[in-house]
Amino acid sequence: MTNDALSDRGRSDQLHLAEAVALIEGCREFSALVPEVRVNIVYAPEGTEDPNHVFGVDGRITVVAGMPKASGPIRPGVSDHMARLVVETHKFDPTIRAGVDFRWNEAIFEYVQGYCADKGLALGCIDRTVEPKELTGKDKGSIPWKVKHLVEACGKVPPVFYESRGWGKEPLFFLVGPDPAGVATRAIDIAEGLASWRK
Repeated sequence: MTNDALSDRGRSDQLHLAEAVALIEGCREFSALVPEVRVNIVYAPEGTEDPNHVFGVDGRITVVAGMPKASGPIRPGVSDHMARLVVETHKFDPTIRAGVDFRWNEAIFEYVQGYCADKGLALGCIDRTVEPKELTGKDKGSIPWKVKHLVEACGKVPPVFYESRGWGKEPLFFLVGPDPAGVATRAIDIAEGLASWRK
């Protein structure tokens, strides 16, 4: 799907995601949450089951001059991992259409645990140490297993979850929800709270 082929609804989804990206770009504290693989925030058009139709940031979000910065425009089909993750979680919870990832480390984990407890949010874990050996290192093969594992452990898709270290993989946090502004706002809330907590 090219920008020229976008429907009015698609353009609206694109605009909603662009607004969420702008929120993140305006939060200096979020820079501390940008992992080595950088950040993507995605939004799936209603009813889509094709990751290639999911909107994301072309080139992901990086850090420039100490501020989060989108590397490229909002387009469908430019996200791989996050797009597939949102499409898969949507199968278990039809309200989920958006997601964002961010850095995991021990200090961030400690803060997020307390944040979720304070907010009454479920916090889930994808334990990569029990990932089936036939999926280890297999490109694009583990998302269905990871989401099923998460749901079996939590009883549902939690709004906040993380995956532990895996073969050649950086551990990450994930936020999912109905709309990109919601997940962006929660990510910013975590970033700002973490910055204050560290002082």
